[in-house]
Amino acid sequence: MTGKITLHELADIDVEVLKGVGEKRKESLAEYGITNVLELLMNYPRKWVDRTNEARVSDLVAGQEALVIVEVRKVSKFTTKNRRTVVTIQVGDESGRLTAVFFNQPWRERQLKVGLQVAMFGKPDLYRGVLQMSNPLVDLIGDRTGRIVPIYPQSEKTQVSTWELATWVENALERCRERGLSDPVPTELINRLELVDRTAALWGIHFPETMLAKQNARRRLAFDELLRVQVVLVGRKRAFELDSTGIRHIVDGKLQQRFVAAIPFALTAAQQRVISEINKDLAAPHPMHRLLQGDVGSGKTVVAVSAMLAAVQGGHQGALMAPTEVLAEQHFASVSSLLAGLLVPDAKNLFGDRQLRVELLTSRITSERRRELLRDLANGGVDILIGTHALIQEGVEFSSLGVAVIDEQHRFGVEQRAALRNKGESTVSQNSEKILTSPDVLVMTATPIPRTAAMTVYGDLDVSVLDEMPPGRTPIKTFWIAGKKSESAMWDEVRGAAAHGQQAFVVCPLIEESDKLQVASAEDTFKLLAKTELKGLKLGLLHGRMSSSEKDETMNKFRNRKLDVLVATTVIEVGVDVPNATCMVVLDADRFGIAQLHQLRGRVGRGVIASRCWLVTSDPEVSSARIDALVESTDGFYLAEVDLELRGEGTIMNTAQKGRSDLKLASLRQDRDLIELARATAFEIINADPTLKSHNEIREEIDLLLTPDEEEFLFKN
Repeated sequence: MTGKITLHELADIDVEVLKGVGEKRKESLAEYGITNVLELLMNYPRKWVDRTNEARVSDLVAGQEALVIVEVRKVSKFTTKNRRTVVTIQVGDESGRLTAVFFNQPWRERQLKVGLQVAMFGKPDLYRGVLQMSNPLVDLIGDRTGRIVPIYPQSEKTQVSTWELATWVENALERCRERGLSDPVPTELINRLELVDRTAALWGIHFPETMLAKQNARRRLAFDELLRVQVVLVGRKRAFELDSTGIRHIVDGKLQQRFVAAIPFALTAAQQRVISEINKDLAAPHPMHRLLQGDVGSGKTVVAVSAMLAAVQGGHQGALMAPTEVLAEQHFASVSSLLAGLLVPDAKNLFGDRQLRVELLTSRITSERRRELLRDLANGGVDILIGTHALIQEGVEFSSLGVAVIDEQHRFGVEQRAALRNKGESTVSQNSEKILTSPDVLVMTATPIPRTAAMTVYGDLDVSVLDEMPPGRTPIKTFWIAGKKSESAMWDEVRGAAAHGQQAFVVCPLIEESDKLQVASAEDTFKLLAKTELKGLKLGLLHGRMSSSEKDETMNKFRNRKLDVLVATTVIEVGVDVPNATCMVVLDADRFGIAQLHQLRGRVGRGVIASRCWLVTSDPEVSSARIDALVESTDGFYLAEVDLELRGEGTIMNTAQKGRSDLKLASLRQDRDLIELARATAFEIINADPTLKSHNEIREEIDLLLTPDEEEFLFKN
């Protein structure tokens, strides 16, 4: 082979070529998750021990965690009467000695041979006058004498030690020296971005000369991970724009102007900014593909209506798809109210104007009414259609869908969103050619997404943010409640609010009592409160197992003030709008996530009366970081950043949103500057070379390191 070595070639080289990897070690490595040289080189250390900086045994303090590098001097094992094994290891360095005791880890006797150098991390305690660590973390580091020693992720099952991994990595990198490692990022770009080259990065991550060298190496390799993701997203975004012809809408026309003039309140600066961002997209020749983020109550509906009116102004239609019937009906009510009396300028009309027509389509519409509605929709008689996934069912045909708005987009599957867009595809004649046009798509969410995550997970969408609340929204005060005394005071306040004609929500995590989770259930709570704390008040019950008509009946009673308190599960999380509700009690609040609690809290504070939210937990001694954050702030974007910090990043390449991030080094929390750098670089590459013809190695690395499913998920999500 000639030329520099690519990652593809490294992936084709079996680990058995490495010195010291026989059949047995090959099996152990396979169990560890490494079968080829690329996997070995991309198995990065989890930490680095600076040997010039580690603690000596004589520096250890009882009760304080520390890491020491010591030599194993004596190993003994015995079994207790109740058949537990205890392995005791005497270790030490030139400054003193230490005992390590391992309970129920008999394999430690085989692992820790006399003479081995090990890194040991734990909390020493005094036992019979000698320092002792119980079940410390142990890494075998061999006889490496370098200043900075890499410590690799370890697995007790596979018995592959950190010093063996380091030896094999070093062997692999040494054998790459002659031909050198290929670098897909052009030298000019590397220099401009002040990154190290890939060879220096791989040596620097595994065997750094200094901690600065390690940081520079991590920065470069994390940039590569992010660049691959961004090239996929930006490439798909550009391909979508090039492959699809959009409708050049008339923006800021008479209809939009009339709408803004008729709104009984002034638009916030954020709403004005976002409307102009959307108008710019709508006037462009390619279809809009934009995500609108806005906290609960930030005025997203007004922005969405403005976009749909641009479509109506040009003789097209608007559609708004919501995830639930309750939310669709609520949107219908609020949009109809916003557009009441609005006239559409129409040159074909004798009077120069015509009435705007807004309709609702859900599964509850009767068959005769549905037939009439669908006929009018297909012949252009309906301007704006609001509904659930019923909008994308067979038989629903638009005359000319110009703007599709999808609310709470994370509640819809990818296919459902694509189906709505496809409803609007139509063929138009242009210069005797037939051209397929696609509608403009605006997806909205009230779940604030940290900016770094939005750029990475929703990177194929342009993002607009409503980060300002309209005047008149009353702030919500949030309290943490734990213990009988404070709970009693809380119920007093709820009764007081009811006495003044206000209403309250009480939210529980489960419908029925569960043996596994001893948490409040809606049904039991409803019965209990009716007999005790809220006796004499009119209570309603709402949960997901009720039929649609039962839910509607209960919600309507609550809206019409025929109920004082609604005991509910999280079915009220999205879209329930009752301005007279001023109290929100969340029981077992520690069972909910930050985003969910923030959404629930947003159900109150929708009127002019100051509102309160109580987060009730069982342990009066222990609050949680989640509860503290909600008590401290009502800013959804701040809370989203806290949530990312607390929850970990999950995966971005597939649907498993919990657990380890599939970015090995890059972090959505810590690498905002790198994400922005990678995104800008991806635009630079794709704008100059949309098919990656001149960047073949980047294309190959994407194919190698992202499966087609992962690429597809990145784009679709």
